Amino acid sequence: MDYTGMQSESKSNEPNTLVDKIEADLLDYFNTHRLKAGDAIPKEVELATQLGVSRTVIREAMLRLRTRGLIESKKKRGTIITYPDPLALLEKSMYPGILNDETLRDIFELRMVLEIGMGDLLFERITQADIDELYAIVADEPINTQEMVFDADQEVRFHGKLYDITGNETLRRFQRMLLPIFKYVHESGLLKKPIQHKKFVSHRGLVDVLQHGNPETFRNAMRNHFENHFQRLF
Repeated sequence: MDYTGMQSESKSNEPNTLVDKIEADLLDYFNTHRLKAGDAIPKEVELATQLGVSRTVIREAMLRLRTRGLIESKKKRGTIITYPDPLALLEKSMYPGILNDETLRDIFELRMVLEIGMGDLLFERITQADIDELYAIVADEPINTQEMVFDADQEVRFHGKLYDITGNETLRRFQRMLLPIFKYVHESGLLKKPIQHKKFVSHRGLVDVLQHGNPETFRNAMRNHFENHFQRLF
């Protein structure tokens, strides 16, 4: 077996500096001692002794953890573990203009994969009132949508409603982050392949599937809904 690639990957994941290493060591310490949100952690001097580094290194590593929302300082309690918000830092860094092309393409694909996979949640939680609202949203959609590859306002209203129906707040937050990048990539010229066949399932067609279909037919319909975008990727 060729271990070269594995070794290269392993090295790429190794901490680059002492502070990187101690940051990782602190997280290992929290896990090893089964610390949970609300638990106090040892003082800097104690951690420095246990990990064999200076208090300056501990302080900088702790600052990183605080920035990531993993710890916070409490009056009379010292530093404690907090409930982290996994999406908080991601939300702060999701600016299309400063992301590289590869990351933009990945996020473009991520949004499509998420929505193709939403079928089971939607059919579990959708109500007739939701379907009626979706029909109202698509009422102004042109009958011939073949030329309308992407309309930002319609995307926000229609797909935002789908995310709302799932009842999953993490998905809703993802949608708010992903849609601006999806729009940016669509308009940036990053996807250069021409669309060969402008035939896809419209928003109205997706609502019909939600009314009369099942999770599997919805997944197929959503895949076809994104057909024009997939053609520009592959």
